[in-house]
Amino acid sequence: MMPLILGLSDCRRLTPFPGVTMHTFEGKQMTLSVVDMEPGALIPEHQHPHEQIGYLVRGSGTFRIGGQSYQVQAGHMWRIPGNMPHEVTAGPEGLRAIDVFYPVREDMRR
Repeated sequence: MMPLILGLSDCRRLTPFPGVTMHTFEGKQMTLSVVDMEPGALIPEHQHPHEQIGYLVRGSGTFRIGGQSYQVQAGHMWRIPGNMPHEVTAGPEGLRAIDVFYPVREDMRR
C-alpha cells in the first residue's frame, strides 16, 4: 500500500542537473515534484508526453515554453501541454517550485 503522508526525506531525491534537486512521489495517475534550483541553475530545454502544471513557492526565474519567454515569481502558476519544449532558469535568489505531471512520470518513480 502506498503511504498516505510523506515528508521530503521519504521521497525519491533526484539531481538531474547541476544546482537542481527534485523530491518526487506519485499517486496512481500523477507525479508530484518539489523542485529546488540554486541561483542561475538551468533545466535545459526538453519535452515529455506528460501534461505539467506547477506553482512557484519562492524565488523567481525565467521559463521558456514553446519558444516564448516568461518571467515568473513566487505565486505564479503554469501549465505546459504534453510534448511542448520548455526550459527553466532560476533567478538570482534561486527558486522552489511544485510540479504535477499526468500521467505518472515513470522516470521519477520511487
